[in-house]
Amino acid sequence: MKNNQKRIISIFTALLIGFTMFSIANATTPEDNKKAGVEFLAKNAKKDKVITTASGLQYQILAEGKGSAPIATDNVTVKYKGTLIDNTEFDNSEKHGGSASFPLNHVIKGWTEGVQLMKPGAKYRFFIPSNLAYGEEGAGRIIPPNAALIFEIELLKVN
Repeated sequence: MKNNQKRIISIFTALLIGFTMFSIANATTPEDNKKAGVEFLAKNAKKDKVITTASGLQYQILAEGKGSAPIATDNVTVKYKGTLIDNTEFDNSEKHGGSASFPLNHVIKGWTEGVQLMKPGAKYRFFIPSNLAYGEEGAGRIIPPNAALIFEIELLKVN
């Protein structure tokens, strides 16, 4: 092997080891995630214009809509952006064609409850406790176990 190739492999190996050690050192447990979510939601509940429902779902009304709110069995079309409480974006309808349509009772509990509060044209920000999101399972590698989530959702129409 040439010296340049050996250097590249050495640098790559060092970077990989460093990244792995950083990841291990900064890994969180499901218990850490739950605690962080509870603390975040407790502070957030004290903010102006944040409303908390009986289930613990929190929301802010960013824009009012008009018409009839959907019920859980309706199909809806929405634009949305989802982040973790540290603002790490994990999904955005703009990356999937701009909007998404689905039966409202086929999504996480926080969405089913929250979107029923909205009327077409409304835009809300939802702060969803882990038990109304993906709970102890999380969602693959993207959403860790017991993670609280934040979604901005615009209800385009009730189908």
